[in-house]
Amino acid sequence: MESDETRQWLEQELQKIRKWERSQGGSPFWQRIGKIPFRILDRLTPAFIHRKVGTALDELGKFIQTGGGYLSSEKAVPNFFKDDRVGGLSDVIRLPIRQMDAAAVSVAANREKTAAVQGASTGIGGIFTLSIDIPLLLSLQLKTLQDIAMCYGFDPKLPEERLFIVKILQFVSSDAPAKKAVLRQMGQLTGNTAAARTEIITELQGWREVVYSYRDRWGWKKLFQMVPVAGLIFGAFTNRNVIRELAEAGEMFYRKRRIEERLGIGESGFTPHSTRP
Repeated sequence: MESDETRQWLEQELQKIRKWERSQGGSPFWQRIGKIPFRILDRLTPAFIHRKVGTALDELGKFIQTGGGYLSSEKAVPNFFKDDRVGGLSDVIRLPIRQMDAAAVSVAANREKTAAVQGASTGIGGIFTLSIDIPLLLSLQLKTLQDIAMCYGFDPKLPEERLFIVKILQFVSSDAPAKKAVLRQMGQLTGNTAAARTEIITELQGWREVVYSYRDRWGWKKLFQMVPVAGLIFGAFTNRNVIRELAEAGEMFYRKRRIEERLGIGESGFTPHSTRP
């Protein structure tokens, strides 16, 4: 651990994260008004897009329970760090938090670029390419959070870690009152696998709320994708911002857990070492 990673520094960084949590209010104005055209266009939206939303819900349920086809591999961990000593998650746990931060920032930047290219490519075809955009963006969101988790030494193969990802997605897609509720729930989670699996069953309705909040966010994309060129520009912009917002939350929450562990605080509700040897 770096010599400047003192208890005082850790406590200061934890206070910054808590300040960020308190600052998280409602959705930005452009996202709130995005719901208006969606409501207007909802009845005009082709049935296959509605089916895609339903499929997304099913896929999210599979991810919670087993990881499905979205589970990231620990083999990618060495690629996140410029350190030959890092071969897996057990090595990451021993790293200074600043080094974890640098890896997470790099992962987030790469995912933002990917999201922009993806949004532009699916936006160029107009409203019907939205059915392609939905599963691609979902996959990128889940991969981004899993990779950031591994940057801080947490293992997405564990069901309790996938549940934590659920909570981050819920947090990002919620309004101010719901954000407070999600924060409370995150503090109540435990590292007990059996308890986590029980919690998973009750979270399926929460996933439904997440999916429908995503659907509202697609309101402006639907409007602009009726004009293919505008869809290209707006698709790149919105997809990049979705990943940027999600990555920021992921960095904050996983960083908080690792700092709390080093301070010996159990506030996050998870056991200190969420990785298995």
